[in-house]
Amino acid sequence: MALSSAVRLICLLLLVVANPPPCSAGHDYGDALRKSILFFEGQRSGKLPPDQRLKWRRDSALRDGAHEGVDLTGGYYDAGDNVKFGFPMAFTTTLLAWSVIDFGRSMGPELNNAVKAVKWATDYLLKATAVPNTIYVQVGDAFSDHNCWERPEDMDTRRTVYKVDTAHPGSDVAGETAAALAAGSIVFRSRDPAYSSLLLNRAVSVFEFADKHRGAYSSSLHSAVCPFYCDVNGYQDELLWGAAWLHKASRRREYREYIKTNEEVLGAGETINEFGWDNKHAGINVLISKEVAMGKANYLQSFKQNADSFICSLLPGTSRPQIQYSPGGLIFKAGGSNMQHVTSLSFLLLAYSNYISHSRQLVPCGKISATPAQLRRLAKRQVDYILGDNPKKMSYMVGYGNHYPLRIHHRASSVPSVASHPAHIGCKAGSRYYLTPNPNPNILVGAVVGGPNITDDFPDSRPFFQESEPTTYINAPLVGLLGYFWAHPNPT
Repeated sequence: MALSSAVRLICLLLLVVANPPPCSAGHDYGDALRKSILFFEGQRSGKLPPDQRLKWRRDSALRDGAHEGVDLTGGYYDAGDNVKFGFPMAFTTTLLAWSVIDFGRSMGPELNNAVKAVKWATDYLLKATAVPNTIYVQVGDAFSDHNCWERPEDMDTRRTVYKVDTAHPGSDVAGETAAALAAGSIVFRSRDPAYSSLLLNRAVSVFEFADKHRGAYSSSLHSAVCPFYCDVNGYQDELLWGAAWLHKASRRREYREYIKTNEEVLGAGETINEFGWDNKHAGINVLISKEVAMGKANYLQSFKQNADSFICSLLPGTSRPQIQYSPGGLIFKAGGSNMQHVTSLSFLLLAYSNYISHSRQLVPCGKISATPAQLRRLAKRQVDYILGDNPKKMSYMVGYGNHYPLRIHHRASSVPSVASHPAHIGCKAGSRYYLTPNPNPNILVGAVVGGPNITDDFPDSRPFFQESEPTTYINAPLVGLLGYFWAHPNPT
């Protein structure tokens, strides 16, 4: 006789959420945290500071923006290429800031390095938004860049500058940039009040531009940004996301009213289990739910309901639509760079568990309810999988543990450094380093790659870029997760 549906759901939930993996021997979350932040130094563009710790990297792209008469040096390369894509960079900034805001108290001596990682990004976003009603959203021609395999220090591809403005709107990238600046302002509120005010004031003006001149940057700049960071989800979620962060940073009623007024128009209840650089819906619901959970904004109860539905979609066997898991227990979504979903969704699990635990709430999922501790354990299970508790017994963070990816899809890591090979290495001359089966000569410490496929298999090979390429937006939420589990290695 088959189990009743309620019993079956409970069994599935206990199987994945409550039971620790049998291979787990504990992890050094402090070491992983340090390395996850160090990774961002390997992604820096521009003039490197004296305290740069990854010494095999050198200055690069020192004339970005010069042909346009603007200074666009600095910022981060998004992944294993040499283009500065503003959309994912802004999302990375928002999640790095959120990590510090919610979990900075758990980061110990690494908090200062995490704050530096945020500032490297916000300094660049201030440059990119210095001209009113204009945002410089990309530096570098992606097609010519992807046609080369060269380290950023030798870069000789076109550093074309792309922007959105009143005639060519980009509410998605502008809304995300406003969110990043607002979140950054919270990070620096007590550390540097003048800088914090500058970030918040800029966030206000950028959001006004995003809302007044509505349109998708994928339409305005289609040939430049697609298919790389084409916004297929639309710009509506970024407007709500930007307003939510501006409300959190400023406490101004106008943003609270904007959220409530535009909730249905901008689709707050759509695609509730999506969160990443392209889709902010789950993040919006979780972020706003903190206010509801603390009893401060009951009129926004619908966001809390959406957040509950999102959480239930992650807990095995509790609802539909259901997130897919690999046989080894990893969250899996079809498409490239699966680890971006693993870290961002796990971050929301952890953040939400903290929000509802303060008000002693549970998450109603049909006939069962999930506790904050169960959410934390599921998030920890994902982090532990990344660090080595998986069928391949492999850490997917470069430099962590004894067995990690050696041939990551990353130009700077795979081409000899300037120190070891001072002579220029041209566009096509680097191809031999791409094709060699040898390990990368430069260890990009802390880089988390795209990860294994749905069967938990991983090809440690550069040409398999969906699995072997690291990105800044994989690491950004992981910083917060690792900080928390460093302080709370056995969550209850």
